[in-house]
Amino acid sequence: MTTPPLPEQIELHRDRMWRRDEDLRIESAIDAERFIEDVGFANTLTDTRRAGPSLYMAVCGRRDVSLPRNVQKDEETGLTWHLKDEVMRRGRVYYAKLAGGRSMFVAPRLISHFAAVWMPRRKDEPLVLSVPAQRVLKVLRREHDLATGDLRAESGVTERAAFTRALDELQRQMKVIPQDVIYQPTFSYIWTLAEDRFGEELRKPSEPSGVAARRKTALREIARAYLAGAGMSVLGETARASGLSRVDAGSGNHQLVDEGYAIRLRQGIYALASLRNG
Repeated sequence: MTTPPLPEQIELHRDRMWRRDEDLRIESAIDAERFIEDVGFANTLTDTRRAGPSLYMAVCGRRDVSLPRNVQKDEETGLTWHLKDEVMRRGRVYYAKLAGGRSMFVAPRLISHFAAVWMPRRKDEPLVLSVPAQRVLKVLRREHDLATGDLRAESGVTERAAFTRALDELQRQMKVIPQDVIYQPTFSYIWTLAEDRFGEELRKPSEPSGVAARRKTALREIARAYLAGAGMSVLGETARASGLSRVDAGSGNHQLVDEGYAIRLRQGIYALASLRNG
């Protein structure tokens, strides 16, 4: 089923907000951090085939972008990768493999909302985390930061595939993040606890109080961030961009309609009220 083209007004709004414009393209880590703050959350190396804003598209500064077959020799891909590393090291925005195993950036203002959806409470970890993930997490809580090889050895999860699955699981649950990367003499990430780097944001409760109420608020604010940058969300788009389920994304968008921030055009399609009325 082919998705109908978006109105040009919406495409122009996305060009501006998602930096799909040559005059707005990203060239530095500071530019990247401002972009992430503006859009709330963004993919890393995705093109027009994946919903949502992307650091790669913002580096290219074009609307219609496709990742080349040979990314190793592509200058725009190389710059995106370099900026990803620099932004990760600076630690001003959240970076990890989140829902769906996708590498994503999250602005500080949204970290508590993402955590309300995906991060289990510490007392629930034995119920939701696999045994290998618990072993890796235990080591990091003792050592606080370790390179990949050392963490694998210390945790006892020595089988490479099992260790990778454990790290991906801990990233999805917002427990562990990469804080640096080393390329010489061998490639390795340096891993740390998310709470060590973003403790204030992760401890800060989303109002109102109560787990269910905080989660409901989080769904609304994640949907708000996406709609603010996208201008319009077509069927399933908020879910695909954020990693939320369609039900959760729908709950967030419905709340935006109730408060007048968004307009429901038809089932599953929402637009910014300010654009619609403007």
